[in-house]
Amino acid sequence: MSTKKRLRDKFNQEAEGSKNAGSNELSAFLTFDTYQCNGNVEIDFPALCALLNIKEILAVRTKHPHSTTDKNEGGVQDDLPEMKTLNTWSKPCLNIELENEDPLSAKRMWISGCKVSEQPYRAMQKMLPSMNHLQSLQFWQAGLTDPMVISLTNTTSLCSNLREVSLEGNPLPNLSFHHLLSEDSKFTQVSLRNNRIGDEGARLIGSALSTIKSANKNLLWLNLAFNNIGDEGAAHIAKGLRLNRTLLFISLCKNQIGDLGAAHLAEIIGEFSLTHEEVERRKLLFQRIQASAPRADLEQLSSSQLSPEHPASHKKSRKSTSQKEKSAMKDGKTAAVKEKPHKKASDKKEARSRSVTNGGREKLLPALKDKSVSNLSEAETMETGTPLLDPSVYHKDGKLFLPGNTTLESLNLSGNKITEKSLPLFLASLEKQQEVGGNLWRLCLQGNLFPTDSQCYTQIKEMVALKDPLAKSGSTV
Repeated sequence: MSTKKRLRDKFNQEAEGSKNAGSNELSAFLTFDTYQCNGNVEIDFPALCALLNIKEILAVRTKHPHSTTDKNEGGVQDDLPEMKTLNTWSKPCLNIELENEDPLSAKRMWISGCKVSEQPYRAMQKMLPSMNHLQSLQFWQAGLTDPMVISLTNTTSLCSNLREVSLEGNPLPNLSFHHLLSEDSKFTQVSLRNNRIGDEGARLIGSALSTIKSANKNLLWLNLAFNNIGDEGAAHIAKGLRLNRTLLFISLCKNQIGDLGAAHLAEIIGEFSLTHEEVERRKLLFQRIQASAPRADLEQLSSSQLSPEHPASHKKSRKSTSQKEKSAMKDGKTAAVKEKPHKKASDKKEARSRSVTNGGREKLLPALKDKSVSNLSEAETMETGTPLLDPSVYHKDGKLFLPGNTTLESLNLSGNKITEKSLPLFLASLEKQQEVGGNLWRLCLQGNLFPTDSQCYTQIKEMVALKDPLAKSGSTV
């Protein structure tokens, strides 16, 4: 080796050592809690892991907008409109996709097939609020735990643009997935495939979708495929769809749903009778609105009976008259102008004396009006979009009936255990949808336990094809 090369190598080693020493000196003043993330994952994640004394730090792999990295799908894909598929590489790493060339523009973050322990997860979680462009977060077979999912729910509320979350292949002992679907959740797309959710998990998710007092108002797309959900679980999901009027797409494909569960789901998209609790809730809502509306009407009526001679108008008139006096004095017409204003002031004084008895009332009305409007607004805000107040509710056989869920656009029940016995129920529900102008344009039933040449199934396909925008491209139910 030449002397020149040895000197150059020595210089490089000394420079690297100096750099590391400076870094160590800086880290001595930092802790995990005091570290300020800047949104650059390639910098923040290794630094946070180092502060947590993690021995083996996951590499950060960044995908730039114009890169041509090969993509491999993680897990089996459902045929509903999908979020972007998960990418996997041979070496476990934290994957980042940038929106543009700016390293602060990470729009998607995911881990595939790599178990995430508590410490690296803490580092990822701390970064999230600083990632202002983040839209999608995905963990596929990452070994997440119940506390991780619950803490993720709390943290993601601070992420302004995060709307898609995919936790697939992460079974949880306590089935905490429903926390992602809470009433105040901002997520619009949630995929929970292959998580062994079962009937109990479906019960929790159904309650998150809606109850008689609350409903998720942001979720548009939910994937519950491959989750061992049976008839009981399907009934819970159907119950959650009773009063939810936001969800557009739901997949329950590749589960264990039979005719009993199918009957509940068919009823929800057709029409259903209100339960005793729903009837009582409906009465209570009407009572609240009626209790507020008359006060508003009374205030409006009382305001219309007020004298037009309002004190505020007198004050404005006096001010205007005074200005005219000054102007007239400059023109040498002081005497004539003064006489006229005095006369007007006298008239106004009499008008004010006539309205003295109403003075207290005039002061009280604005406060009453504000209170009335506040009560009415509170009632209206509380019940906005509540199907229980739908004017289409009607009486039949001593019961109140509500038209089915007309918001839902796609229901995927393919690959279950539904027999030919359930087909007339779905056909009747589709006919009801047509009567009330429902939006269901996709009902997937293929791969169940009935012959594909069934006449009823053929009718269902024909009815769906009339509304399905994909029918022309050869898509089938």
